Amino acid sequence: MSSLQVQITHRFDALTLDLAFEAGLGVTALFGPSGSGKTSTINAIAGLFTPDSGRVSLKGKTLFDVASGVNLAPQERRIGYVFQDGRLFPHLTVEGNIRFGMRFADPAPGPEEMRQVVEMLGLQSLLERRPGTLSGGEKQRVALARALLSKPHLLLMDEPLAALDEPRKEEIFPYLERLRDEAGMPIIYVSHSLAEVARLADDLVVMQDGKVVCAGSAEDVLSDPAALPFVGVREAGAILPAQVVEHGADGLCRLAISGGELLLPGVTAKLGAWLRIRVLAQDIILSNQLPAGLSSRNILPVKVEAIHKGGGPGVAIGLRAGKDRLLARITARAAAEMDLKPGKDCFAILKATAVPRGSIGVSRGF
Repeated sequence: MSSLQVQITHRFDALTLDLAFEAGLGVTALFGPSGSGKTSTINAIAGLFTPDSGRVSLKGKTLFDVASGVNLAPQERRIGYVFQDGRLFPHLTVEGNIRFGMRFADPAPGPEEMRQVVEMLGLQSLLERRPGTLSGGEKQRVALARALLSKPHLLLMDEPLAALDEPRKEEIFPYLERLRDEAGMPIIYVSHSLAEVARLADDLVVMQDGKVVCAGSAEDVLSDPAALPFVGVREAGAILPAQVVEHGADGLCRLAISGGELLLPGVTAKLGAWLRIRVLAQDIILSNQLPAGLSSRNILPVKVEAIHKGGGPGVAIGLRAGKDRLLARITARAAAEMDLKPGKDCFAILKATAVPRGSIGVSRGF
């Protein structure tokens, strides 16, 4: 059952929001280009502005409904909001900033709840420091703790990693993954970075010009050839659930997936751990026959499920690999010469070095 239900319409000078979606536990990402209405949408959910029409409900409680005249104030909605810049109080210590969020909780969290949140976000050694001495990633973790200790029923995150460089993003990703898996609440995560979405999101709502153009589980949307025009040709790719089964002496890790095995470098997770691997469509090569004499060790038997022709020379090929789905992008000429069509069996080839460390995330398991 969905915890959050949203249906809103609002006309701005340069954009009209007209959308509907639902979200359950875990991370639902709102993805789309700048100006597509993502931040406006979560601001409407939070009560920071009043839409022209529509309805928003959370855990069965109506927060906003034009038809019945309901429009709860932001402080009455039990929603936590993490902004792009953290917005910490510079005169307070980390502990002081965190405790500020507790003022809005009902009932107020006890010492054990604070300890658990501080531990989950790795803030134990930072409590006496002030925001000016923190890195960008540390500031965002403090902002998260402050929001969580207000005991919200919903957490909104507006591009929380946009201001961070790549090392700081890698620093905070494990905490966000743990939050996703342990918080026990719906989280709406706004981003225009498909790499972030692929690593964190359970569900995905793709927006364009104020409207929802596709939505569903992250795995289904990102592996759907028809979604490629909306997510971007260069960034399109699928998510594969994988389990660590062996760490080789040569630095390669053997991962079990439903359609076979992958060998990848840079995997440090423990044996038995579940991961989610983002595989870009442009990094998949297709062959009609089982290849021989290749340097790549990652060769998977697949079945063509769908073919989507774009406006250029390329086509997107939806593939089934065991229980999972892959996406390949090749030229229309190659697809015609290979006689690719739905139902045809072939082989997908992936170079081990084509999957960077940032495309390997932690999963709660499958």
